[in-house]
Amino acid sequence: MQTIVAILTLSFLIIIHEFGHFIVAKLSDIKVLEFSLFMGPKLFSVQKGETQYSVRLIPLGGYVKMEGEEAASEDERAYNKKPLRVRASVLAAGPLMNIISAIIIIVLLSSLTGYSTTRIEVIDTTSQTYEAGIREGDEIVSFDNKRVFHPADIYLFLFGTKGKPAEIEVIRNGEKKTFTVYPEVIPKNRFIIGFTPKKSFGEESNIIGNIDPESPGYKAGLRQGDKIVKLNDTPVDNNREIREFMNRNSGQTVKVTVDRDGQELQFETVPITDLNEEQYDIGIYFARAKGNFIETIRYSFRYAYSVARNVMYSIIWLITGRVSLSQLSGPIGIVGVIGDVVEQSPTFFDKFIGVFSLASFISINLGLVNLVPFPALDGSKLLLLAVEGIRKKPIPPEKEAFISFIGFIFLIILMIFSTYNDILRRVTGG
Repeated sequence: MQTIVAILTLSFLIIIHEFGHFIVAKLSDIKVLEFSLFMGPKLFSVQKGETQYSVRLIPLGGYVKMEGEEAASEDERAYNKKPLRVRASVLAAGPLMNIISAIIIIVLLSSLTGYSTTRIEVIDTTSQTYEAGIREGDEIVSFDNKRVFHPADIYLFLFGTKGKPAEIEVIRNGEKKTFTVYPEVIPKNRFIIGFTPKKSFGEESNIIGNIDPESPGYKAGLRQGDKIVKLNDTPVDNNREIREFMNRNSGQTVKVTVDRDGQELQFETVPITDLNEEQYDIGIYFARAKGNFIETIRYSFRYAYSVARNVMYSIIWLITGRVSLSQLSGPIGIVGVIGDVVEQSPTFFDKFIGVFSLASFISINLGLVNLVPFPALDGSKLLLLAVEGIRKKPIPPEKEAFISFIGFIFLIILMIFSTYNDILRRVTGG
């Protein structure tokens, strides 16, 4: 069920993209030959006027086929016969539809559940951040000289700086203050027993929030709600102490003592190696708020801008090698993440909120990535239109189609590579 929901969600976002192309083409009086739901062999179709509406076998994506898009046509309503501004509008409509729909989703979800702010609600008093002088109630405005619009910005910047010391600017009682913070570096190839703590730091961070049924901890007898109080003969009070012990223990057999409903139980297990990338933490939780409609709209645009900017950072870091290609994720990875959200959410409402929150994030990504001037993407076609405008001479559709074909081959190679990454992460747990 989780996989079906994930595939349908991803397909829905791609269909929104294609619907943007479709509706603007129709409004521009371009002859649309087919609007396809999904890909692959045709299952059935309905002809309505000049347009064939079809459903295909593979439940992923869709496409719009226009007269004169892939080959020159003499039809006056053909795509290639339309003015440059009209063709540019049709191309840009897909990505813009993704971005607009994402903002609508964010507004609706924020109205229901509230939204995250950049004001610190809780801070780990044992962290370097606290030692640096940052306190609860401070509002973070910049990290490493980059403006912070949403808490997610900080974690992206942490990843980009690889956990190096960074300046954090905050507003406290209307006054700006700057502190140098030394993030905690959580190493890769760390040893784990397969649980997620109830909280990431502080009190209750040694309580098991979720535990993987296939993990060594679960197989040994650990369960959700257990409070880990001792590892071998070492008392532990929080998640950081658990991590530090596991690193020192280096994968050796460990006796885990837990408090379960007031009774101490002991289990013996052998940790496994977690192959995730290095992670970074500064030990803070951010406050949430629920404002009026205007404040919700303002937040939604700030969040959408934050995601858009972070997409651009990620692309630049990928190109420059700052981020490894092994971090690249494809359809399987995206489907897996959505499926995990569905599986781990305890109630239907939580599943609904989780899936649509992730859908808004992916939709903005989909829209922006399609604007990148890479062959076969909408951004490349918009670039070719710009070249046509400069040359004052149209580029033959056949040549444009050939460029798109070459790009499509590269995209297939990239998809195969990202799929390999996705499968490797799923198999190894990394």
